Order: sequence, then C-alpha cells, then structure tokens
Amino acid sequence: MDAAARVSSRGQITVPKAVRDALGISEGDEVVFRVESNRAVLARTADFLSLAGTVKVPDGKRNVAWDDVIRKTRTARAATMA
Repeated sequence: MDAAARVSSRGQITVPKAVRDALGISEGDEVVFRVESNRAVLARTADFLSLAGTVKVPDGKRNVAWDDVIRKTRTARAATMA
C-alpha cells in the first residue's frame, strides 16, 4: 500500500486513514520511525503494560532490584568467559 502525506510548516504529518487502519493505530497510540538508508519505516509500538502479568516469574526472582539483576548477570557472564 502506498499513501502520501504532506509535511506541515511545523514538521508534522497526518498519517493517512488507510495506513492507520492497516496498522491498527488509533488516537493516543505511540508509533516509532526507523530510518533505513533513504526511507523511514513507521510502526505501532507495543503496549508493554498490557503484557504485565503474562510472564511467570519464579518466586526467588520477584521483588529484586534491577541493579542487582544486572550485577548478577554480568558476574555470571564474566565467570563463563574466564
């Protein structure tokens, strides 16, 4: 599908309705632009909050500070590389 849009004086564009419909984009959704060579690709971003609770976390790994998780991961990786 090809659809055109004009850039406003403020650098804004309106995503054509056909594109919004095809991507399931509605008011308030966030999108991401990725530049690939001389073109940009538009994609709807995932609503990560809707994923909350869908992944089982073992009891021993709940309520652990993120800094501790990173530190333990780096320590484990360093041990396997030695």
